[in-house]
Amino acid sequence: MKKNIILAMALSLPLAGFAQGNNTGMGGNDGDYESLAHRVFNLEKKTDAFNVYFNYASSFQEYDDGNAWTSSFKNKQARIEIKGNITDKLSYRFRHRLNKNNTAQSEDNFAKATDILLVGYQFTPKLGVQAGKMCQNWGGFEFDENPMYIYQYSDMVDYMDNFMAGVNVSYKPVPTQEIAVNITDAYNNKFADEYGAGATSLETNSVRHLESSNHPLTYIGLWAGSFLDGKLQTRWSYGIQTQAKHKYSRMIVLGQKLNLPKVQWYFDYMGAFDGLDRLRIASSEGSAFLGAGEYFSDVHYNSFITKLNWQFAPQWNLMLKGTYETASVTKVAEWKNYRKSMMYLASVEYYPVKSQDFRVFLAYLGRHYNYSDKVASYGLSDHSTNRIELGFMYRIKAF
Repeated sequence: MKKNIILAMALSLPLAGFAQGNNTGMGGNDGDYESLAHRVFNLEKKTDAFNVYFNYASSFQEYDDGNAWTSSFKNKQARIEIKGNITDKLSYRFRHRLNKNNTAQSEDNFAKATDILLVGYQFTPKLGVQAGKMCQNWGGFEFDENPMYIYQYSDMVDYMDNFMAGVNVSYKPVPTQEIAVNITDAYNNKFADEYGAGATSLETNSVRHLESSNHPLTYIGLWAGSFLDGKLQTRWSYGIQTQAKHKYSRMIVLGQKLNLPKVQWYFDYMGAFDGLDRLRIASSEGSAFLGAGEYFSDVHYNSFITKLNWQFAPQWNLMLKGTYETASVTKVAEWKNYRKSMMYLASVEYYPVKSQDFRVFLAYLGRHYNYSDKVASYGLSDHSTNRIELGFMYRIKAF
């Protein structure tokens, strides 16, 4: 009894702090890892109704911005996650960032710090629904990974805003195939808070005053497939996001993964066709060309992402990752096909404790940005950056 009281007090500390103040891969590895409750108090877990994780990653970094090398210690990730299955039909999930703004946003009334807060109900083994704040159900395997395991996202995913309030309905006609329909808010904030009062967009030969949409929603369809006993997996999606009145963003994501016992490799394609620059990479880099409160229209982003994990020895993993991305303002001659970027990343990871999802890593990250000559007069020129990291990632299974 005394052990139970001590455990409850320990777990209540982070929960009280938060009171004051989705995807398959987004949770991370929940496998046969020993919990702190079992290790410290010898408590055997007999229910799946309450699971607590702390996702924590930190590193020492040497960074070169093209001018000089600088040094610093960085907190990369700090998230608490609580989830469980109350019955065989009813489930819940909560994930919260410890180093993010806790102010409620003007549209969904959730804080940016809250990634996920949802309730799920499984009507039948084939049909289920989730509602609350969730990760939008885009395809691709980089998008689906737990952020803790990501050293650096591609530009597209890095600039996406995808934790939104909404509903997700999933249907599995057979256990290896899932079809999901996801409807969420398009933004956490109201239109004026996202783009500013009096915002405009640059059209081909004119400037349009932007108006908020009456139905600022995102609609996504996802197919997740598994073949050859899980050795080949797919996550394909297509979605439309309402950005403003008569302005829409369309995105296609095609992810495929080879999943072998000691080698895992995926290749993702992401393509965004924005009636109004949703990612705002182009609009930010083109601020010297645009007027105050003005955004590009008809922006097209491409992203090609590949990642390899190879468990070359017991408790060791080699990770290699690369991206190639483009940005184009299709109807403005100076800014058409104006940007290309590449990322190359390698990491050696060591897992010192077999019973824990804990890894120590040494990583190198390089990025190169190439701009067309037409935008040189706006302060954009080719450059490269480099980063070396020594750190750890630890998905702590508290209970």
